[in-house]
Amino acid sequence: MEDAHIHTYEDVLSQFSVEADTGLTHTQVTFSQDKYGPNELPAEEGKSLLTLILEQFDDLLVKILLMAAIISFVLACFESENSVTAFVEPFVILLILIANAVVGVWQERNAESAIEALKEYEPEMGKVVRANKPGVQKIRTREIVPGDIIEVAGE
Repeated sequence: MEDAHIHTYEDVLSQFSVEADTGLTHTQVTFSQDKYGPNELPAEEGKSLLTLILEQFDDLLVKILLMAAIISFVLACFESENSVTAFVEPFVILLILIANAVVGVWQERNAESAIEALKEYEPEMGKVVRANKPGVQKIRTREIVPGDIIEVAGE
């Protein structure tokens, strides 16, 4: 059984209409840059702390727990004894929701930091074969487009 996703070198060259010896033409590069944009991770603005906190409460289970805390608080207010122990249950539920929000915000910030750290490992320059110059040339990696023939080397 043959996998439909496996392509030969020639299939890829044909798909991008590129010659193995000369690479993409200036027209092909310009078209791809217009179509796909720069070859870089998109810059995303970090969310504000308030937005991150509010997002933690945008979950069905959290909303159910919040409603349970409110109902428990209202019932504790109308309890005939009016003792402090009646307010323990809603207080514990609220503490759990706050702890959940703190952990969620912390994880979100860590994920954002990890993405920023990955961006630091992006190489600035790449080696490609293009029709405008014979042989391999160095260009900025953000200018690499689909169909470019690139040189890959291990360090």
